[in-house]
Amino acid sequence: MPFLPGLELCRRFYEEAVHPLLTQYFPALPYAAARIGPGSDVVGFDTEMSMDHDWGPQLQLFLREHDAPLVPQLDELFRTKLQHEFAGFRVNFDHEPGTTWKVGSINHPVSLLTLRSFMQTRLGYDIDRPLEVVDWLTIPSQKLLEMAAGAVYHDGVGTLTQLRIRLGWYPHDVWLYLLACGWQRLGQEDHLMARAVFVGDELGSAIMGSRLVRDIMSLCFLMEKRYAPYPKWFGSAFQQLRCAGRLWPVLWRVQHSSTWQERETALVEAGTLLAQMHNALGLTAHLPATVSLFHTRPFRVFDSGVFIEALLEQISDPEVLRVTERRLIGSIDQWSDNTDLREAASWRSRLRTLYS
Repeated sequence: MPFLPGLELCRRFYEEAVHPLLTQYFPALPYAAARIGPGSDVVGFDTEMSMDHDWGPQLQLFLREHDAPLVPQLDELFRTKLQHEFAGFRVNFDHEPGTTWKVGSINHPVSLLTLRSFMQTRLGYDIDRPLEVVDWLTIPSQKLLEMAAGAVYHDGVGTLTQLRIRLGWYPHDVWLYLLACGWQRLGQEDHLMARAVFVGDELGSAIMGSRLVRDIMSLCFLMEKRYAPYPKWFGSAFQQLRCAGRLWPVLWRVQHSSTWQERETALVEAGTLLAQMHNALGLTAHLPATVSLFHTRPFRVFDSGVFIEALLEQISDPEVLRVTERRLIGSIDQWSDNTDLREAASWRSRLRTLYS
């Protein structure tokens, strides 16, 4: 079938297939219908290639806690009443090994669950309590993006919409802390790129340049209040930022430079642009874009320290201040890119101890 963006396909699937059945058989049932969570379609980056797995008409149907006993009846409804195809796309997902279905029924793609169970599974978060500072710091931005992006096709209970607003962006002082930690990463590594060459390691210098490019891009996401996706869509999402028009060519020069001097020139230019972006936010007094030599070595570096100090001075939340008293490790996005650690919500209880 010709490609159709997943969110549009799921919208049609809800409106034309799922909603009519619910109206007919459960007319008084409050629920929310959405397509959120994992999936390239949720963040709007699915293409024709995405259609080869885990893609198609699908939906989450969120029930109130006291309506959860209706799940078996709803499951039976969709198994027996949904068509095997919708808009030319397969609705009958592959059966689990060893499972038998009634003749004529289908393994439908409507997830029936409560919002509490969904959030506990995806984020390791109990929606009945406020988000604490350590929650924000231990939930990967990709996971937060999965909750804030996607689409809600119907919210008859209101809780899903409220939760998406709650998770829409970091609290102000947490944001300030993350910005400071982003500048910290740049200041810790910018001089290493040139130093590697002076011991004959041009490849190591290029790798350091790439690390700095990634950290600059991450800081840009924070400055524009956009959750950064995981690596597959990191560059694609960066190109949608307002700053990309100016920064993309500069960062591309870092990636393609054949000498450390070319990388250094481009990185210094990128730092100047970051300083302009910071000042435009109005979070601190106007700060200069200062470039100097690294001690007595012939390496030009950007002064990140003034931005770190100025941002930390604006923090007033006692819980965030407590975190700043230790080394500025930032959030999980700033100290780990391990897929298993970031994906499994069960790790979060252990990760919280890093800030205690």
